[in-house]
Amino acid sequence: MITDPLFYVVALPAIVLFGISKGGFAGGFGILSVPLMALVIPPTQAAAIMLPILVVMDWSAIWAYRRDWDPITMRQILPAGIGGVVLGMLGFQYLSSDALKILLAIVSIGFVLYRWTRRSNDAPPAPRSRVKAAFWSALAGLSSFIAHAGGPPLNIYLLPQRLPSAQLVGTTVVFFTIINAIKLIPYFFLGLFSTQNLRVSLLLVPAGVSGVYLGLWLRKRVSELLFYRLIYFFLVLTGCKLGWDGVYGLLH
Repeated sequence: MITDPLFYVVALPAIVLFGISKGGFAGGFGILSVPLMALVIPPTQAAAIMLPILVVMDWSAIWAYRRDWDPITMRQILPAGIGGVVLGMLGFQYLSSDALKILLAIVSIGFVLYRWTRRSNDAPPAPRSRVKAAFWSALAGLSSFIAHAGGPPLNIYLLPQRLPSAQLVGTTVVFFTIINAIKLIPYFFLGLFSTQNLRVSLLLVPAGVSGVYLGLWLRKRVSELLFYRLIYFFLVLTGCKLGWDGVYGLLH
């Protein structure tokens, strides 16, 4: 077991934050959790500890959104998302997580700036696109495998469609429920699930589940307009955090 009190001081709020994001805000700011934990333990260990907790949180959230996800969109995004996980597995030893973080930061912030200049609140919903769906969901699967950072790429495809907030969150929840379950297999064969990591995951599961239900409670009390403004805000915030982490990692 990890006995350093500082780890739990950081990990508990980080996991509750991820749960809130998963339960109510389409993963909009859950991406901050692994970087926070990585302040006190190696990033690979942080990702390994988080994955079993994410799987439990997924199944806690999916029941609430079982009728709200979009099956047409899911048929577009899921195959490429799984392909991104496979790519992450094959390139695990060669991919630079820092370079990927910088790329995600650029596209996340650039996307929000583009939508802001186009007055996104007044713009009509964007149509579905198989090409865009394949590209962004594959990037979501890849970045999810490496750092549980799949939320921004998927949101870049889904947000312009201006789905009802419950349907946006539900589609995101179903997508990552499947993606995270699939990730368990390569994480196991890559030797990331040590006994120590699994014990810590089990200890922290209640914090994640509590966060999910807190997120469900908050989403029902936030208007559609405020919901989308919060998602865009957190997309910029996480983009800045990813960019900082990526540049810092490359320089050190």
